[in-house]
Amino acid sequence: MTSNFNTSVTDLSKDEWLTPPDIVRSLGDFDLDPCAPVKRPWDTAKFHYTVEDNGLLKPWHGRVWLNPPYGRETFKWLERLAAHGSGVALIFARTETQGFRKAIWDKAYSVFFFTGRLSFYHVTGKKGGAANAPSCLVTYSPKDALALDSAGFNGKHIVLR
Repeated sequence: MTSNFNTSVTDLSKDEWLTPPDIVRSLGDFDLDPCAPVKRPWDTAKFHYTVEDNGLLKPWHGRVWLNPPYGRETFKWLERLAAHGSGVALIFARTETQGFRKAIWDKAYSVFFFTGRLSFYHVTGKKGGAANAPSCLVTYSPKDALALDSAGFNGKHIVLR
């Protein structure tokens, strides 16, 4: 997750937090990660866009892994994933927000709420402390919802459609 897509590349080590690798591996193969860190100790998809590419503006293809910039920009990325229709997003479970209502409650196929808080990783590959909010995975297709069911995560999966 990148907290600000306008951050200079030299400051990314402070602002980029990586998805725990076991989450991505458990969900199967992804074709594209449009929000990949510039420097990453592991791949999250076959193809990556970084902050230098601005993946929000680039063409998307196949099954997308999305750990978007957190903050005001998050729901622009979720709207793009909803329109694309294939992939899984990892975001904070801020269910009360207008963005969550519009991009998830109104459009998503399913939501998985993790039990407890995740620990994200530094770009060095070192595990960080617990996140400051609970997280959830969001899908926009039945196929991706099935991948969540098969992943074996601890939490609650809710099918919305």
